[in-house]
Amino acid sequence: MNISNNISSIMSHQTMMNTNANNIANANSERFVPSDTKMSNESGTSVRANVRQSIDNGSLQSQTNLAREIPDQIVVQNATELNVSAIKTQNEMLGSLLDIKV
Repeated sequence: MNISNNISSIMSHQTMMNTNANNIANANSERFVPSDTKMSNESGTSVRANVRQSIDNGSLQSQTNLAREIPDQIVVQNATELNVSAIKTQNEMLGSLLDIKV
């Protein structure tokens, strides 16, 4: 894995966080139909976020499920921390290699 893969994962998780934040912000809006984000790997390397609107069930109230949205934000936070840690480690390894070569 290289830094660009970690960056694409962070960006995809940011998209997921933005979608979840919008759903939560509209949890009390009448007739609000939330969006859903699914992650996928493209060619087994980079991560991509696919956002789609959920199916409208015709409810007059918001269809946001907070029991799903909040845990998704925790997943995003953990994934971002993991990717940042991987980038820092790769950066330290590259710095060590450059020190050895000099």
